[in-house]
Amino acid sequence: MNPNFSDLKLIEPLQKAIADTGYTTPTPIQAQAIPQLLEGRDLLGVAQTGTGKTAAFALPILNNLVARNTRLEPRGARVLILTPTRELAIQIHESFQTYGKHLRMKYAVVFGGVGQAPQVQALSRGVDVLVATPGRLLDLIEQKYITLRHLEVFVLDEADRMLDMGFINDIKKIVKMLPAKRHTLFFSATMPPDITALANTLLTEPVRVEVTPASSTVERIEQWLMYVDRDKKKDLLKHLLKDKALKRVIVFTRTKHGANKVAEGLSKTGITYEAIHGNKSQTARQRALENFRAGKTRVLIATDIAARGIDI
Repeated sequence: MNPNFSDLKLIEPLQKAIADTGYTTPTPIQAQAIPQLLEGRDLLGVAQTGTGKTAAFALPILNNLVARNTRLEPRGARVLILTPTRELAIQIHESFQTYGKHLRMKYAVVFGGVGQAPQVQALSRGVDVLVATPGRLLDLIEQKYITLRHLEVFVLDEADRMLDMGFINDIKKIVKMLPAKRHTLFFSATMPPDITALANTLLTEPVRVEVTPASSTVERIEQWLMYVDRDKKKDLLKHLLKDKALKRVIVFTRTKHGANKVAEGLSKTGITYEAIHGNKSQTARQRALENFRAGKTRVLIATDIAARGIDI
């Protein structure tokens, strides 16, 4: 029998926020992880996007913060969630705001690609929850705008993607700044040997939770494999896009250069398109996502890394 959120011993303000969202039944990772995290156990979560993992850690973290009620220090943070991309950082920050809206807590998000002044201002009196990408976090630490010396909870999200993007050295630098006594949560979609080794260095007697999405991509989407010469790929894409039934299309590319080449190929077709990748400003990326969600843009061209975890 699946539990309801009311069975998970979360405080009333969190129960109210959950009810406001319309959710009643936790996903498997939420049902497994929340009780363990409420007890303060370190956790290794092997879970992909779409499993509900953000709520699985956000809800018990907020519950425990209320219970401890530690006083904020200037430029300090009680919780740090480290994530690989700006888009994921924004989404996690929004989730904390949603679930914690009936609590008196401060939430902040910091990432590169935008001016740091508003981020510095948000951090000046300390925050309960800080969501960050590694590069901008280190920049602000080096400028003494953030201190992690009294951190209570550390969450490393999308660890395998962190390593793919070359953030391993940044992660190690950040971990060295954290208190030895802390609550640590580690999430990764896959567990190759290098990720397992990293988890072993960060976690103390963790509980392991491993889940797969309720509906996998294979079950929900028809797939075709088309063999085509490299120089004919653009023509094939244009041909496929002639199908008016394809209202919204995402084209994945391996590199930023590849995304730009696809965009160039669509430039004179009359098809509305936008591209997102690491060289685009945060404002441009957010605008592209909003236009795609709203149906103003038919084709979204994205690098694999920029697209991971996007909620559309």
